[in-house]
Amino acid sequence: MNNTTSEYDQQPISSDDPKAPLLPIHDDRNEASPSFIRSISTPNTAFIILGPLLCLVICLCVKFENGLESSRNMLAILAWMFTWWMSEAVPMPITSMSPLFLFPMFGIATADSVAKSYMDDVISLVLGSFILALAVEHYNIHKRLALNITLVFCGDPVNPPLLLLGICGTTAFVSMWMHNVAAAVMMMPVATGILQRLPSTTTTTGQNDAVHNFCRAVVLGVIYSAAIGGMSTLTGTGVNLILVGMWKSYFPQADPISFSTWFFFGFPMALLMFFTLWGILCVLYCKKGGARVLANYLDKAHLQRELGLLGPMSYAEKMVLLVFSALIVLWMTRNLTDGIPGWGALFKGKAGDGTASVLMATLLFIIPNKRQKGEKLMDWNKCKKLPWNIVLLLGAGFAIADGVRTSGLADVLSKSLDFLESAPFWAIAPMVCLISGVITEFTSNNATTTLLVPLLIQIAQTMGLHPLLLMVPGAIGAQFAFLLPTGTPSNIVGFTTGHIEIKDMIKTGLPLKIVGIVILSILMPTLGAYVFGTNKLVMYPLSWRS
Repeated sequence: MNNTTSEYDQQPISSDDPKAPLLPIHDDRNEASPSFIRSISTPNTAFIILGPLLCLVICLCVKFENGLESSRNMLAILAWMFTWWMSEAVPMPITSMSPLFLFPMFGIATADSVAKSYMDDVISLVLGSFILALAVEHYNIHKRLALNITLVFCGDPVNPPLLLLGICGTTAFVSMWMHNVAAAVMMMPVATGILQRLPSTTTTTGQNDAVHNFCRAVVLGVIYSAAIGGMSTLTGTGVNLILVGMWKSYFPQADPISFSTWFFFGFPMALLMFFTLWGILCVLYCKKGGARVLANYLDKAHLQRELGLLGPMSYAEKMVLLVFSALIVLWMTRNLTDGIPGWGALFKGKAGDGTASVLMATLLFIIPNKRQKGEKLMDWNKCKKLPWNIVLLLGAGFAIADGVRTSGLADVLSKSLDFLESAPFWAIAPMVCLISGVITEFTSNNATTTLLVPLLIQIAQTMGLHPLLLMVPGAIGAQFAFLLPTGTPSNIVGFTTGHIEIKDMIKTGLPLKIVGIVILSILMPTLGAYVFGTNKLVMYPLSWRS
């Protein structure tokens, strides 16, 4: 056997363990327990104190024109929480629970209303999806999918940029037809299945640096590709649906934005952003010499050998994939078009994506796996690895969105956008996109769109502009949540794998956000004018006139 094979066989490849978690969290077991004296002098302690200190300073020194203490208190809470989130001085899941006591104490909301934010339809979607992901993990399906994707895009010899392109492209395509969060949840097990083939990156050798960089590129590629793919279609993300709904509500006499209309604008934009993302990841993380290192673990001969050892798909594997496929179909067909209602119309619009997700997850506890008598595809013991930290992070995001709106802080922030009325025409799209892109890092994409778009409609009316000139950049900018884990659930899914840190997201997400704003600024007055007719119509209150 050659040296490459020998080296390959000696490395600890975690994918050989079917129990290896798909979404590992940071492991602190090897860290020595600090003494009390050392613990109070660590940088973490300074950040722990800095959070409530900033909160106190804002409460004492800041006053808003509306005179509402709740607006000031909400800003103070945000300063406290984001200090802890950014520094990770307090574990992120614990910080995520802080609205449960901060909001009632500062008079933002009642304990009951805050608690309800931690069980939303999106959270139901994520819970059901993760149960399906655990089923995929249990039956080692992620390893089979990972091996097949790696074989197709790996190249001979190994070409890391090509493999990265295949992973990102697959994720973006899936995200075009289903919710981007669900796409990230679905593709992350496949991505981590590939990464589990690689050795541990706990050492600092050059070899492991190359492996670690590739792991970062893959995880970042999945979460950002899911967001970019979702921009290209109406069904890819809730933000697009919110925009279309507001357009129809505010301007019922105008032509509706159809699936094809949005696709003609969204797909070219998403395509440009996708290749931008791929280029950034290749430059930052696919360094020279990485192919030689990865070849030891992603050699096609070894991949084909492992795929052969898996044998034919079992009944249980086929059933899990069937349930997952059925869930995708349900997600895609819940809402279709105005003329062709989806299956959601059967339930008078009361069913959501989370409804389908939990329903399909429930089937896993009913369908037998035909391995042992009475045994089902899943049991609750296998669900003990559910990443509840993600659930808490999502709940915190929804609680913050509600708090910003109900406290009046949203109104305070909206008044700061009056300067758009004096902006030159060419600068409108980039400025709106930039503002929306900043706000969305601190609250959910849907919340940003819901709060910002009505204001943009008013500004467009004042300026005598076509409202879509502001509405589209505002909605798309709300999807440029590339810098922080809390920006979107997809970011959280990637962050909790343990392969990336906040600095990795900023290093990759900042240039991606800047290029995205530039692309939108070019396309909106050109392609957007053709697709949406923004250069032909002038908006009047609740009516249109040529």
